[in-house]
Amino acid sequence: MAFTDRLLAAWYHGHPALTLLRPLEALYRRVVMRKRARFLSGQSPSYRAPVPVIVVGNITVGGTGKTPMILWLIDYCRKQGLKVGVVSRGYGARPPQFPWRVTAEQSADHAGDEPLLIVQRTGVPLMIDPDRSRAVKALLASESLDLILCDDGMQHYRLARDLELVLIDAARDLGNRRCLPAGPLREPVERLQDVDAVLRNGAGIDNSAGFAFHLEPTAFINLRSGEQRELDGFSKNEHVHAVAGIGNPRRFFKTLVALNLSPTLHPFADHAQYTRERLTFKPSQPLIMTEKDAVKCRAFAADDWWYLAVDAVPSAAFVNWFDGQLLRLLPVHFKR
Repeated sequence: MAFTDRLLAAWYHGHPALTLLRPLEALYRRVVMRKRARFLSGQSPSYRAPVPVIVVGNITVGGTGKTPMILWLIDYCRKQGLKVGVVSRGYGARPPQFPWRVTAEQSADHAGDEPLLIVQRTGVPLMIDPDRSRAVKALLASESLDLILCDDGMQHYRLARDLELVLIDAARDLGNRRCLPAGPLREPVERLQDVDAVLRNGAGIDNSAGFAFHLEPTAFINLRSGEQRELDGFSKNEHVHAVAGIGNPRRFFKTLVALNLSPTLHPFADHAQYTRERLTFKPSQPLIMTEKDAVKCRAFAADDWWYLAVDAVPSAAFVNWFDGQLLRLLPVHFKR
């Protein structure tokens, strides 16, 4: 088991050695709390965009379904007649310069896997830059927008925000509820008291801990041809190779099992880089990966490589709540 896997297991299932990391955790907590306090007090400047900014992020390390929720928000806001843009750090991206406008024909090396996925799915105007405020300025200089979604950036306080949506994996929750490196939290658990909404990926019902949402598989899509197969398009219990380089590969693997496949599991690190050779497994079987992985593999994909498309499905209560927030943030738009 890799070191990162062992650390994740310790955070979520416990390990006595984590007590040795408590002094480092205390230091980390002081640093992040002081940083936030400086911005809240006005000691450190924040850029306030001329249009509403909604941050979609998490306070834990690891996958929480953030990208599918961004896709849902883009679609929903567009259905309300809003012109939406997205900014992102572009983790792992190596463009010629920052800020960088992501377009669908670019490579994941330039654009980053998640930003490229979002643009290829939606065609949304999207700018990447580790400095999100600079990304927002560049995007608004080139596009007339009503609303900006910030992909992650919860801890990037140089960008002022009008709404904070925090996503949590309901199965793993907050682990041992400790901050890095003794636990999975990027900020103390008390931070959740200040956000506008918590969405719990995989929760069955809404409750006092947050709104429920789940990821719903929709189709298998061939990387080379674009052919779509229904969810029952493979034989029952067919043996496949399953690849996932995401924050929580186990969720993806469980989904394939629930679809009556028999996957051989190949978990990779989040944002892993791939080659044709690295994904050539024995025995020869169809290979199924996540959409996030697929954007990095189309150029060298084999004929029997597929990805599973998934959509976020939030609860009706969240949709109603979000309608109210859009009305509050953009009253003129909805009075037209």
